[in-house]
Amino acid sequence: MIIETINPSSGERLDRYPEMSPADVAEVLRDADRAFRSWRQTTVAERAEPMRSAASILRRREGELAALMAREMGKPLVQGRAEVQKCAWVCEYYAEHAEAFLADEPVPSDATKSFVAFRPLGVVLAVMPWNFPLWQVFRFAAPGLMAGNAGVLKHASNVMGCALAIESVFRDAGFPNGVFRTLVIGSGRVREVIEAPEVRAVTLTGSGPAGRAVAAAAGAVLKKTVLELGGSDPYVVLEDADLEATVATCVSARLINSGQSCIAAKRFVVVDSVHDQFVRRFTDLMATQEMGDPFQEGVALGPQARRDLRDELHGQVTASVAQGASLLLGGEVPDGPGAFYPPTVLVGVRPGMPAYDEELFGPAAAVIRAADEADALRIANDSPFGLGAAVFTGNAGRGERIARDAFEAGACFVNAFVKSDPRLPFGGIKESGYGRELSSFGIREFVNIKSVYVR
Repeated sequence: MIIETINPSSGERLDRYPEMSPADVAEVLRDADRAFRSWRQTTVAERAEPMRSAASILRRREGELAALMAREMGKPLVQGRAEVQKCAWVCEYYAEHAEAFLADEPVPSDATKSFVAFRPLGVVLAVMPWNFPLWQVFRFAAPGLMAGNAGVLKHASNVMGCALAIESVFRDAGFPNGVFRTLVIGSGRVREVIEAPEVRAVTLTGSGPAGRAVAAAAGAVLKKTVLELGGSDPYVVLEDADLEATVATCVSARLINSGQSCIAAKRFVVVDSVHDQFVRRFTDLMATQEMGDPFQEGVALGPQARRDLRDELHGQVTASVAQGASLLLGGEVPDGPGAFYPPTVLVGVRPGMPAYDEELFGPAAAVIRAADEADALRIANDSPFGLGAAVFTGNAGRGERIARDAFEAGACFVNAFVKSDPRLPFGGIKESGYGRELSSFGIREFVNIKSVYVR
């Protein structure tokens, strides 16, 4: 089988990659396991040296990596450069903090000495998506490798060039051979990798169906999983919000990565007293956002990553309109090549519509009217997802109370758009998955939390 990458701006074929045979995959896994056996014996300080080198290489290769993302999945160059810099940051963050995160923790007991140690598990399989083709990988790999694990990447087929470029970063940074490898295989072969004895744990970022399949396969062989799945993040706008600043943040949050982000703003829940003002300002600003070639500076919105994904999004928009939503902007597939879809605004969105019930993975915004704060929070939580949420209010204490106690989500922000940060744990609840990435919580997901008791 041949895996092909396609430029979503033009539809042209980029590269072709022969899929690895079962024997090739088995050899990669054996190499990774052998590498782990020696890598685990190194100190955290020794692991930090190549991790810092990886950060330096990323910064030097910023331009070529951003261009690769633009070609393979349509990310605007300015956003691609920022993604590369963020990957360098997470490498530097764990190089600096992993030793403290993994230090033995003394625990008083009836023993002469007792403590908790954090020891690596082994080979961790990462099944990663195309939308942040570098960041999704580095936010698993930086803590995972610093913990002493080895990593094996099964990346999305449409960003195979990015997958191999990541492997080259770790190789050129001086990590031992086998500590980080890429598998050139399709999604239909993930189960065989999970079942391999060398693999000790699995992390996946992706769709709900993919998460269920991986969790089932891993559960059948009793292997730890962390799942970061979809989201339909609510952005609640209250009557005392600064509308100008709120609208600017909401537009940016809806269109980041051309709307293709699990934690992009999806549902804008606006209280009745400011609903019409918000809609007018929001629609006007969405209409100014430039769509076009991701290689052109100033372009805010590139193509969707694949035509089938663009068509799926358009189907959700048209179905919502057919069920009574009003289309204020966009909602039409443009003529010409590529997988482009324009900034789109839907109002009058109600339960039963795809725009209310499902994740819209693209630049389509659903605006929902709420009677008041209590109604807005009810609507915000009326979702099977629980990844991120945001509230906009002029009262910081009010916002903090809502973020801390009211939202049913893993990442809750006040007067800001939801984002991942190496310093904060990241992950969801409900159908958005389980487990956490980043911060001290993330590095401890794939370690043996070991009790040591000395009489």
